[in-house]
Amino acid sequence: MKNELTFSSLIGTIRNIHNELAAQAGRAVNVSLTLRNWLIGCYIAEYELRGADRSHYGDKLLTTLAGELTTHKISNCNRRQLYRYLRFYRFYPQIVWSLSPQFKQYLPLLEEFEKVGTASPQTSALSENLIERLSYSHIDLLVDIDDDIKRLFYEVECIRGNWSVRELKRQIGSLYYERSGLSKDKKKLAELAQSEAEAAEPKLVIRDPYIFEFLGLKPKEVMSESHLEDQLLDKLQEFLLEMGHGFCFEARQKRILIGDEYFFVDLVFYHRILKCHVLLELKLEEFSQGNIGQLNTYVSWYRKNMLAQGDNPPIGILLCTGKNHALAEYALAGMDNNLFVSKYLLALPKKEDMQRFIEEQMKEMNSEF
Repeated sequence: MKNELTFSSLIGTIRNIHNELAAQAGRAVNVSLTLRNWLIGCYIAEYELRGADRSHYGDKLLTTLAGELTTHKISNCNRRQLYRYLRFYRFYPQIVWSLSPQFKQYLPLLEEFEKVGTASPQTSALSENLIERLSYSHIDLLVDIDDDIKRLFYEVECIRGNWSVRELKRQIGSLYYERSGLSKDKKKLAELAQSEAEAAEPKLVIRDPYIFEFLGLKPKEVMSESHLEDQLLDKLQEFLLEMGHGFCFEARQKRILIGDEYFFVDLVFYHRILKCHVLLELKLEEFSQGNIGQLNTYVSWYRKNMLAQGDNPPIGILLCTGKNHALAEYALAGMDNNLFVSKYLLALPKKEDMQRFIEEQMKEMNSEF
């Protein structure tokens, strides 16, 4: 007897179909992006080796190339990224064995690659796993590792544990490879590391910053950590524009590059009365020193890179939410102009008002779920 189709099973079936096909779409886009970056590195390496006019550019090749690609609106192709694509290609030449015919047509000298022969089953399997199981953000962390054995160690562990990008970064930072080398019981250490690791979710792949730029999406469309956070930011944006006189909205999920890493500021305003930028960060968690430290980093970056003539130093507002309360914190970033600080205290919404507002919104939204 066939299983009866009930309303409940209908919902479950549609949900499964959605999740599976969304995950497939995410993987397909990621594979294309990863192979795009590998092929860019491949072409740059080939040009450096055989380019007819390569001597004309010399050491300025990547700088000049990045400038030209920017004018053509090719995403993620600044000088630093082109250099990393080149490293990616040089560290992973075996990816050529994972290319489908549709991608092999883009190889600059296909016959040269075909002379190499065929890959071993182990090499082929690892290459396929690398591009299908890891996002380009994973690979971007791996190409920072110069040691081949160390890099292979993290590749295997990351694939085996289905680590998120954040988890891979944490494991590298915690010197997991070095600790494993010193450990007398490597198997036990590996089991412990994998049991505590944060796994990647397929739906998060398409929120990868490389992915959304590759697809031409805006950060707001993909970077919010949750639906609840997105709703709260909408309300906060309206609240500040309506109640905080002088606020001019400038950006949502503003991307900034600090060192070799991208960060996103939740909301950026310019205050026409105070003549300064106001950065707002929302955290759906209890207050921590890490939160205020992160916001101060953003404020300091804005002070150094975005301060125009006649501007006052930027201000940071941190909102941390708990289950039953909210904490508003202002980051002054070392401002020593007492006159300006006094004016700022009068012009911005009071901390108590912001706390009350966020608490009311949290209660209202929690009642809806």
